[in-house]
Amino acid sequence: MIRAARVPADQPVRIAFSLDDASDDTPPKDSTPLVFPELDQQLQPLPPRHDSLESMQVFQQHCQIAEEYHEVKKEIALLEKRKKELVAKLAQAEKEKGDAAQLAREFEALTEENRSLKLAQSQCVEQLEKLRIQYQKRQGSS
Repeated sequence: MIRAARVPADQPVRIAFSLDDASDDTPPKDSTPLVFPELDQQLQPLPPRHDSLESMQVFQQHCQIAEEYHEVKKEIALLEKRKKELVAKLAQAEKEKGDAAQLAREFEALTEENRSLKLAQSQCVEQLEKLRIQYQKRQGSS
């Protein structure tokens, strides 16, 4: 007799059965037991005929395929999660790159403004000095 147990999706599935029970012709309690509860009903391994070695082998192969399918689905889910993480990381990096470019443009603009202001200051200092000299000449001539 085959016993089915519900296993959480994140735990590995182990299947154990013996061909010694082949003489047990009692039908299972449920006509289609869920050996792999995470699989769709149409993908569930059909219960084997206990009096047929070929049926037991086909059932065993189907169980192995179902276990592999379960592992592949888990791996796909992990890869999709990782993809989402990487996409979010890429979006953050692109945002930071855009921010850095904006800051670089602002820095260049402020540097140019600073240069212009220093030039204007030096011109004002020169004019002030000329005005002082003119004022002193007027004071001296009066």
